[in-house]
Amino acid sequence: MMDIHAILKQLPHRYPFLLVDRVVELESNKRIRAIKNVTFNEPFFQGHFPGRPVMPGVLMLEALAQAAGLLAFDAMGQVPDENNIYYFVGIDSARFKRPVEPGDQLILEASIDRVRGGIWKFKGVARVGDDVACEAELMCTMRYVGPEKQA
Repeated sequence: MMDIHAILKQLPHRYPFLLVDRVVELESNKRIRAIKNVTFNEPFFQGHFPGRPVMPGVLMLEALAQAAGLLAFDAMGQVPDENNIYYFVGIDSARFKRPVEPGDQLILEASIDRVRGGIWKFKGVARVGDDVACEAELMCTMRYVGPEKQA
């Protein structure tokens, strides 16, 4: 559905913070399924934890938020530009159920729960195979960050 080149056009993130490698399913205005291939070369593994590398939970949440951002841009029919940023503004009910290690493929699933007052709320689940690694409710919003508008 969406390869890395298309993802780079949608998300402002770059190495080492781009955490979505491919979108494999996208049901417009409903849900997305994306992949993050977790490799030993990830810079966070040097310190988390030496001898037993584990992907930090906060990065699993960020990966889910990036997938949710791709879903929102598709739903809005917009491509982000340098004047607008999609911010991650809230997390509820986050639970971590399984460690994610080098060699795992993290399957990121997000669905739109609701949109109200410019705030998008998503339900997100990150899995490794059939096992849930992380789940949470995520909130995001788009904000204008361009030059000040003249009155």
